[in-house]
Amino acid sequence: MWLKPEEILLKNAFKLWVTEKDNEYFVLQRRRGYGEGGGGLTGLLVGTLDTVLDSTSKVAPYRILHHTPDSQIYWSIACGVTKEEIVHHWEWLQQNIMRTLSVFDSSEDITSFVQGKIRGLIAEEGKTSLVLEDDPEKFREALLRFEKWFNLPPEEKLVTYYSCSYWKGKVPCQGWLYLSTNFLCFYSYLLGAEVKLVISWDEIWRLEKTSNVILTESIHVLANGEDHYFSMLLHLNETFVIMEQLADYSIKRLFDKEGFQREPALSDPLQITKRGLEAHAKSEQFRTFFRLPKEENLLEVHECFLWVPFSHFNTLGKICLSENYLCFASQDGSQCHIIIPMREVKSNKKPDSSSRALTVCVRGKRALRFSEVRDYQRLANTIRSRCGISASPQHSASSEVVCFNLSVHVFRNRADVTVFQSIKNNTVVCVSQLKEKMKEQSWNIHFSEYGRGTSMFFTRKTRDLIVRGVPEALRGELWMLFSGAVNDMATHPGYYTELVEQSLGTSTLATDEIERDLHRSLPEHPAFQSDTGISALRRVLTAYAYRNPKIGYCQAMNILTSVLLLYAKEEEAFWLLVAVCERMLPDYFNRRIIGALVDQAVFEDLIREHLPQLVEHMTDLSFFSSVSLSWFLTLFISVLPIESAVNVVDCFFYDGIKAILQLGLAVLDYNMEALIGCHDDAEAVTILNKFFDSVTNRDSPLPPTVQQASVGNNDKASDFNVDISQLIREAYEKYGAIRSEDVERSRKRNKLYVIQTLEDTTKQNVMRVVSQEVRFSALQLDELYYLFKRQHFLSCYWTMQSPALLHHDPSLAYLEQYQLGFQQFSVLFSLLEPWAFCTPKSTLSLWVFRLIDENQDGLINFKEFCYALDTLYGGSFTNKLKFLFKLHLPPGEPLTIASKGKVDLQAYLKQWQNEILKKEETIKDLPRINQAQFIHFSKTLYNIFHGDPEEESLYRAVAHVTSLLLRMEEVGRRLQEPSSPPDSHNSQDAAAELSETEWSFSFEQVLASLLNEPAIVSFFERPVDIQTKVGHAKVAQLKLKANK
Repeated sequence: MWLKPEEILLKNAFKLWVTEKDNEYFVLQRRRGYGEGGGGLTGLLVGTLDTVLDSTSKVAPYRILHHTPDSQIYWSIACGVTKEEIVHHWEWLQQNIMRTLSVFDSSEDITSFVQGKIRGLIAEEGKTSLVLEDDPEKFREALLRFEKWFNLPPEEKLVTYYSCSYWKGKVPCQGWLYLSTNFLCFYSYLLGAEVKLVISWDEIWRLEKTSNVILTESIHVLANGEDHYFSMLLHLNETFVIMEQLADYSIKRLFDKEGFQREPALSDPLQITKRGLEAHAKSEQFRTFFRLPKEENLLEVHECFLWVPFSHFNTLGKICLSENYLCFASQDGSQCHIIIPMREVKSNKKPDSSSRALTVCVRGKRALRFSEVRDYQRLANTIRSRCGISASPQHSASSEVVCFNLSVHVFRNRADVTVFQSIKNNTVVCVSQLKEKMKEQSWNIHFSEYGRGTSMFFTRKTRDLIVRGVPEALRGELWMLFSGAVNDMATHPGYYTELVEQSLGTSTLATDEIERDLHRSLPEHPAFQSDTGISALRRVLTAYAYRNPKIGYCQAMNILTSVLLLYAKEEEAFWLLVAVCERMLPDYFNRRIIGALVDQAVFEDLIREHLPQLVEHMTDLSFFSSVSLSWFLTLFISVLPIESAVNVVDCFFYDGIKAILQLGLAVLDYNMEALIGCHDDAEAVTILNKFFDSVTNRDSPLPPTVQQASVGNNDKASDFNVDISQLIREAYEKYGAIRSEDVERSRKRNKLYVIQTLEDTTKQNVMRVVSQEVRFSALQLDELYYLFKRQHFLSCYWTMQSPALLHHDPSLAYLEQYQLGFQQFSVLFSLLEPWAFCTPKSTLSLWVFRLIDENQDGLINFKEFCYALDTLYGGSFTNKLKFLFKLHLPPGEPLTIASKGKVDLQAYLKQWQNEILKKEETIKDLPRINQAQFIHFSKTLYNIFHGDPEEESLYRAVAHVTSLLLRMEEVGRRLQEPSSPPDSHNSQDAAAELSETEWSFSFEQVLASLLNEPAIVSFFERPVDIQTKVGHAKVAQLKLKANK
């Protein structure tokens, strides 16, 4: 390949390079230790030096230099992996450059012309593939080494590379770490010892930064049960972040089937770049911090000062601009931040050039002044161009908000019960009402100072008010604001109404589950004892299931939605549910509740860090995972009284999952002594349940009737009571230092382990089922499953539209989660079948696929795959022959499967019934094969025997059997011929029957004939070592993909 011209002093390279060709202006050289006369000590030393110094010569041992006769300076302009490649470059120079150089008068002009020509060639080659790389020339060289050393498919995209040490045992190997879209690769070459490592991201269990006595700081990777450590990285944090992003990208793409349609930088795995990953990570962090819709991407960041009116000073921070939002966060991220939807911006005043300031005017007669903005003119133009782009009917909390919650509405329709007026003479209620009014006054003061609605300042004081408790009348408004649901609702006017109309009357599995759980949602609460509350709950849940069929409906959604409806209007409750399920609690509400399991793992890490005494007593923290699952799924609603649980929900909408983690730690800390003293898990559960029963909300304005209803059967006659406000305050005081960024980082780290644990559970269940029907050992089944699953992923690595991804559904039965289509199957089967008679995508491969596809759905599961291999490897002579015989029979009727998204239950029930009643197939049940099928059968036998040491005798045996069967059939056909011409109508039927039966053979005939040939019998009874085949397949599986 052509290289960016670099200056070289030839006198320093005499011992490392050998000149093979030269002329007046160019020199072709070969690296010592390569090619003819290579090897030996020189080759070892030179190879080691090239690897350690990251020399291109390690993979490109040929080069071309440019020089002029009157100069001692040489310029490297090309390198080559093979002699043919470098000779091709040499000949091009001879034909296109040499003649031109004669017209120049000076050496400087010659060198300038050559350098310009080479740079032009490089620019032409890298127009498309390398335009986004920071240093295209260096990247081209690294890409050359990457392709040469690892022989991956040409589609594989190298993202970045780093120099590091890989610890193999107790010995460090200095080499190079290459990070690509689908693989983590490492290469080292020291004194003849080559170390090559290739790990796919979807195989990684753990990815973390570690340190110990020997390794001050390193990156630990756990994959396939092996630990790998990489150290001595110049930019360790940067390297770890890129690895983390690539692993997360792989998980989302391959397991979550995320398409990244809204992010062009990640939508094509063939075009992934380091820059694109960094932009994605920043956008994700931006959306999470400001609670913005998934459609928003971070476009611009400007450092500046913002005039904060309530503090009367300028605070340093950053403006973050997306398609539809202008956001600001102070430098520490906690002092204050503000979110300004572009739809709220009325205008921006003319920038002040003296202070590089601009003023943004928003609805509600408010203005924000940003100063010391470096590119203030560009920012002003951008804001001006985006103002009004997303203008639509507004849902702005800036204006006065009138929000009647569901409980108040229901009670006002009942003459005998009201929330705020029925028990005025009760002293406790009067005190509670007074506290409620004080809270409202505090919030009104806050609104007057910090603003109200979508452009409100979020500060420490806001959090302090949240911790004290939100007034009942403001709860719905503030939940909408803190969750970002107010923005979703404002930008989608009429969307909820359309969904309700479209989902009305639909009947799906989700709607059936919703109907089943409707009356289990806060059944004792008066708001859900009438059709008004139940109908609202039904509409919200059904509309969301219709909007997001990937989630549909999951248990715990009904409990959460019930509470949302108590304090928000129906449409607002829907958008709050959207915010919770799709942004704040990702992956919580699906069949595998991966998000909740991930946060439980995060919770365990925090317990180890903050509650060491508890860890010393209870070394197995899985108990806390099981007992805390409902805490995370329902935000403590299922374990706390409603009047207390809503205070937790307040904190959750403001601080996210961090608030739930803090409260969980506070609960365990509060019960520390009792938990340490318990003897078993049941006693610990009793302690925690008793504690939750004792939690009260002394400030709640709800009347006793509602409070008792929300508690249900809980026994409140405890010896002590814990106030929820005090408990939340303690949680913030003790554990408020937990940073949301650290929680997100821990989520990413633990998500790898959680998903791989679920995958391992799937594997164990599949192997338990399959092992009962095959003769393979547990180790062999494990390796076969690895190959089967890997073949599935190999078809997904380099495209977003792989049909295999559509086949992968973790919600299906274990055996059906991973299935192979014909193309995938044919490649893997050709690697593993014992006699090498099937080539990929051949007609015979198709026949094998058709035969073992029992339900004829066009997909092969692991059980079907293993059953076929077990027959070929461990079956008797009769069973092996029967398998080959059935290959050549015509296919049966395919099973009719309903259209995508619907399941034909009757077809599956019939299939299940047939499997139960299925009896052992005998050789008499097999149909006869006709002449054409028998010819194909004979050809298959010839293909199987090809290359065997006894090939000649086996061919003779097949020929003998074939001729014998044909003679027998000829005799039988003559015996069946009628002695006299048949009459009239029956003659045609007799002729038809004769034509159908002629030249056909039964399996019994074929078996009896082949049993008389000892060579054939011994061939099929000869044991074949599947372990060797599996080992070869592991190596060849990826190479086959690379060589296509």
